[in-house]
Amino acid sequence: METTQTSTIASKDSRSAWRKTDTMWMLGLYGTAIGAGVLFLPINAGVGGMIPLIIMAILAFPMTFFAHRGLTRFVLSGKNPGEDITEVVEEHFGIGAGKLITLLYFFAIYPILLVYSVAITNTVESFMSHQLGMTPPPRAILSLILIVGMMTIVRFGEQMIVKAMSILVFPFVGVLMLLALYLIPQWNGAALETLSLDTASATGNGLWMTLWLAIPVMVFSFNHSPIISSFAVAKA
Repeated sequence: METTQTSTIASKDSRSAWRKTDTMWMLGLYGTAIGAGVLFLPINAGVGGMIPLIIMAILAFPMTFFAHRGLTRFVLSGKNPGEDITEVVEEHFGIGAGKLITLLYFFAIYPILLVYSVAITNTVESFMSHQLGMTPPPRAILSLILIVGMMTIVRFGEQMIVKAMSILVFPFVGVLMLLALYLIPQWNGAALETLSLDTASATGNGLWMTLWLAIPVMVFSFNHSPIISSFAVAKA
């Protein structure tokens, strides 16, 4: 009896301890959304001035944390361990409703793939043209090569995807930090002058309309839902 209790406690302690896979998943989850946060969020968030930016910064954590925690708990609510979101949806809502919800889940993720496909093609084309001084191939061929390259990584399985994303995050964060330090001499107090409700109105929209238009971009920038199902199954 005591041996069983000891082994159970030891098992719980080992699960609660931080492991290498936890670090990989943390960086992988960071990598699934930070790209959009850097590419699209700053321009749309800052166009209305400082007040909408501060409000969105306050809303970002609860919107992101509670939504993704709820989705993770839903995936873990299945009777059989290891079930993904499709199987759990069918278990709770039946086959018909499960297929409908799964279809809606697909359409929620599919636009993200389209946006990233265009963004990565534009970025690589610009990098080849301006930084490398090369003539990039036609966009159709370039986008095909990039998408085939990403699908090749997908074919190696979940662990390879998470490992690749976690590795790519390190140089990305490093570049962001170097840019932030490099731009310190350019700091000025002009941004504090926009700390007024009149700034949002000057863009043609009021404060609430500015927030209404910026929240979808913020949600898109902090959206980890495509990988949450795999994350929940792997860490269950």
